[in-house]
Amino acid sequence: MNFAERVVVDTASMPWQPSPMAGVERKPLAREDAESGHATSIVRYAAGARFAAHRHPGGEEIFVLDGVFSDESGDYPAGTYIRNPPDSSHAPYSEPGCTLFVKLHQFSPGDTETVRINTHEAPWLPGQGGLQVMPLHSFEGEHTALVKWPKGERFTPHSHFGGEEILVLSGTFMDEYGEYPPGCWLRSPHLSRHHPFVKDETVILVKTGHLPLAGPDEAA
Repeated sequence: MNFAERVVVDTASMPWQPSPMAGVERKPLAREDAESGHATSIVRYAAGARFAAHRHPGGEEIFVLDGVFSDESGDYPAGTYIRNPPDSSHAPYSEPGCTLFVKLHQFSPGDTETVRINTHEAPWLPGQGGLQVMPLHSFEGEHTALVKWPKGERFTPHSHFGGEEILVLSGTFMDEYGEYPPGCWLRSPHLSRHHPFVKDETVILVKTGHLPLAGPDEAA
């Protein structure tokens, strides 16, 4: 929870931990308290697992990594991006099982939009250089998108105002600090800088501009 530190986690090598609900496991990446507050996790539903109806006082953001995630409002296959705003409620489940990237209690004040995007159906837009970008959500200075890197692409060195968070979905993302295969989660603080590139086609889920503009003492 120290947002002034750079964090890299290979989620593929982490063990699954039980949740309070049978059939639902998780890999905690950042967590304020055991069962409340700010949390970022990989969550896995076994086939037929169900969560009791519950509220999300601070909102919930989901990207479906595999399987089919469901609640009373619909079924969401792999590649679906979901935003449930603060004070929304639902009773989620998965008939075939699924794996999710989940962020809780991280909505900016006033961000109340409900979002459902099947990224397999949404268009890619041209980005800088050879990049392709699929915008998913923006609010004030915060932006979330998928970014597709073509083989051999190198981006210009740059810094991140408000920080950057990445989940590698396919391929291998790289910069001068290391190589990050599928499942790697990176969180880089406000004004961090790097020079990213790829050797093979790579797709990442990216959020920028959402981390505190504070030093280590205030951000801890």
